[in-house]
Amino acid sequence: MSRKVGYLSSVADLNEEKRVFAEFLKRRGLKTTRERTALFEEIFSTHHHFDAEDLVSRMRERGKKVSRATVYRTLDLLHDCGLVGRVRLNEEKYRYERQMQGEHHDHLICTACGRIIEFVEPKIEVLQEEICARYAFQPTSHSHQIRGICVSCKNAPPVPAPE
Repeated sequence: MSRKVGYLSSVADLNEEKRVFAEFLKRRGLKTTRERTALFEEIFSTHHHFDAEDLVSRMRERGKKVSRATVYRTLDLLHDCGLVGRVRLNEEKYRYERQMQGEHHDHLICTACGRIIEFVEPKIEVLQEEICARYAFQPTSHSHQIRGICVSCKNAPPVPAPE
């Protein structure tokens, strides 16, 4: 049974996510450091999209000293083990979000302002399953992103070009 987007996770769920991350690090020959644990807890304390710089700022606001390099490496590790999702905004920038096991949603991404709208559409999920079955393909993950212009940007008055 999958959880719905936006529901708060229970302590048991969070402990399971911590266990998954600790085992992933161990398999990679890495340690569960104080910094990685603090980053994990910060990421899993909210359900908002963020970029690496947002995370650095939030950590520093809380008096936690963590380097940008550690933030980027930890985000990569969390992404590799499936606990953090990554949405590409443009060629240089990603936004991240926590991914609780069993939770899934897709994204609409505004190319003008960077807004990310989450949605769940059962028809898309069924169609993906049918396509995989047709080609005898075993999916392990997927990411569905639709890029375009959000209603706010579409309805905004045009910005005059600089003279």
